[in-house]
Amino acid sequence: MTLKNALMTGAALATLIPAMSAQAAGTLDNVKEKGFIQCGVSTGLPGFSAPDDKGNWSGLDVDYCRALSAAVFGDPDKVKYTPLSAKVRFTALQSGEIDILSRNTTWTMSRDTDFGNFVGVMYYDGQGFMIPKALEVSSATELDGAAVCTQTGTTTELNVADFFRSNGLNYTVVAFEKYDEVVAAYDSGRCDVYTTDRSGLAAQLPKMSKPEEHMILPDIISKEPLGPVVRADDAAWEDAARWTLNCLVNAEEMGVTSANVMDMAKSDDPNLQRMLGAEGALGSKIGLPDDFCAQVVAGVGNYGEIYERHVGTSTPINLERGLNALWKDGGILYAPPMR
Repeated sequence: MTLKNALMTGAALATLIPAMSAQAAGTLDNVKEKGFIQCGVSTGLPGFSAPDDKGNWSGLDVDYCRALSAAVFGDPDKVKYTPLSAKVRFTALQSGEIDILSRNTTWTMSRDTDFGNFVGVMYYDGQGFMIPKALEVSSATELDGAAVCTQTGTTTELNVADFFRSNGLNYTVVAFEKYDEVVAAYDSGRCDVYTTDRSGLAAQLPKMSKPEEHMILPDIISKEPLGPVVRADDAAWEDAARWTLNCLVNAEEMGVTSANVMDMAKSDDPNLQRMLGAEGALGSKIGLPDDFCAQVVAGVGNYGEIYERHVGTSTPINLERGLNALWKDGGILYAPPMR
């Protein structure tokens, strides 16, 4: 290589590297500039992300995006929603169509390395089975020869294949791209079994034409830690997303709610002062206001408030906290300290 060519190559790289860096780490700045977060959600899963008849989205995953909006803007409603099927969700994230994917997505090693970075777990789940009571079985191990409805592009397909194979059972898969298509097929009798995350089964059961004629089997065949995903190599945005989730969990643990957050910010407890931005500069370290966590809780509540509002025992979905209870209450929900 001649000196001239070397200089030209070096100049080209010098121009390219900053451009690549700006593209890789610019989501937080881009979000602030455009004034809203583009959040990828499901095509409609009650309790997690679903629109009402006026197009207003709500659910556990939706409130996470609203929490992130509150962290960035001090306003939980600067969010736009993109409904995505399981098949296209990662493509939408990687292409930049959305800023974050908050869509009951299972954290696996291959997904974390191939498609983006998971920022934590919003809901601990496991895969289960729904059947008509008329089938008269009490365990999934009795489903030899069953036709099984599921959704394409999910870990569900892989898990059910592993389960039937390891138990020496035969089955036929009947797969669809959207939740509603799966539910309609099962409800119309096109398959014997509907399998997905147990939270999804609980959410879909009320949508059956005759819910009382169906049941969810006790079997749990997988671990399904569901959480938000951001693009890889975007450390600033990843930090903002991760610590927004940690804020929700830590706030519940420390008794900070949407009703008392402003009073708690005046506490003499140094842990509360740091978390709520009355002392120190934790928010500034990740490109957010120092009181970002106070804004999150004021805007959407703590994790427990969000859970009970959308999927708790007072809702039609009626899910006990179980694994999603705080670690000190018998669950496994735990967040790193904010200090």
